[in-house]
Amino acid sequence: MNPLPANVPTNRVQRFRLVGTLVSAALLVYLIAKHWDEILAAFQQISLGRLLLALVLIIISRFAVGSRWYMLLRATDVQVSWGQTIRLTFAGLFASNFLPTTIGGDVVRLAGAVQLKIDGAISTTSLIVDRLVGMLGMALALPLGLEPLAAWFRDSSALRFHVSLAMLTTGDRMQKWRQRCTRTLRRVWESLSVWLQQPRSLMEAIFFTGIHMLCLFGAIMVLLDDMGDPLSLWVIGGLWSFVYFITLLPISINGYGVQELSMIFVFSRIGGISYSSALTIAVLMRTIQMLASLPGAAFVPAIMAGTQYQDKQHVSK
Repeated sequence: MNPLPANVPTNRVQRFRLVGTLVSAALLVYLIAKHWDEILAAFQQISLGRLLLALVLIIISRFAVGSRWYMLLRATDVQVSWGQTIRLTFAGLFASNFLPTTIGGDVVRLAGAVQLKIDGAISTTSLIVDRLVGMLGMALALPLGLEPLAAWFRDSSALRFHVSLAMLTTGDRMQKWRQRCTRTLRRVWESLSVWLQQPRSLMEAIFFTGIHMLCLFGAIMVLLDDMGDPLSLWVIGGLWSFVYFITLLPISINGYGVQELSMIFVFSRIGGISYSSALTIAVLMRTIQMLASLPGAAFVPAIMAGTQYQDKQHVSK
C-alpha cells in the first residue's frame, strides 16, 4: 500500500508555490539586509535566558500538538501509543522545516502512521481533523486582534486597500469563493462526523490546542518584552491568528517567507511595534521553530526508508 495521499499537487501548483517561496524569501532577505543594523540592535537586547525560555515554550507547544493528534487517534480505538504519536509529530515538523521541496510534514506523519499498521483512511482523516481543530483554535483567537485591526482600518490608506479588496471579490469571483467555501464546509463536516460522536476526544484535542497556542504566544511575548516592544498575550494571540490564516494561502512551500512577511506587516502596522522588532521577531520565531523540530531528524530516515520499501513491494505486485 502506498501511504502517499492521492491528491498530490500537480507540477503547475508546485512550480507556482516554488516561485512564491523564492519571491517572498528574496523580499525577506532584502528587508533583513536593509535593516540589519536595527535587527542586530533589537536582538542584542534579548537575554540568553529569554531565548532559552522561548525555545522551551515552543518545544512544549510541539508536545501539545502531538498530544492533540493522539487524542484524536485514540477516539478511533487504534493501537498507538502517546510516544509513537509524539515521534511522528516531530518527524513531520522536521520534514516541514528542513525538507520543504521534497515532502510535507503531514505526508511523513501519514507514512509513519501507515507503517504502524493504522488504517490509511483513519490516519488521513485524523490528520485532517487535527488541522481543523488547530484552525478552530486560531479562529477563536481572531477576535482578540479586532481592536488593533479596527484602529488600523481607520487609517485612510488601509480603508482604500479594504475597498479595493472588496471590489475584487464581487461578481464571478464572489460566486467562485462561495462555491469553494461550500465544498470545503462539506468536506469538513464529513471529516468531523466520526469525532462528533466522541465529544470528549474533541474537547481534549481543543484543550491541547489551547496549550499549544498559549506557549506559542508566550514565546513571542517574552521576546518582545526584552526588545522593549511589549504586547499583551491576548493581543499577540489575535495578531498571530491573522498571520496564521494568511500563511495558509497556498502561495509558498510551508509558508516560507509568507509567514515572516505577514508577521512583519501585522505586528508592525496593526500591532504597533517598531519595524525592527517585527523583523527580528519574525526571523527569531522561524529559527526557534526550526530548532524545536530538530528531534524529528532521528525519526524521519526510518519512516522514509519504510515508505520506499512499501513502494517497491507495491510495484513488484
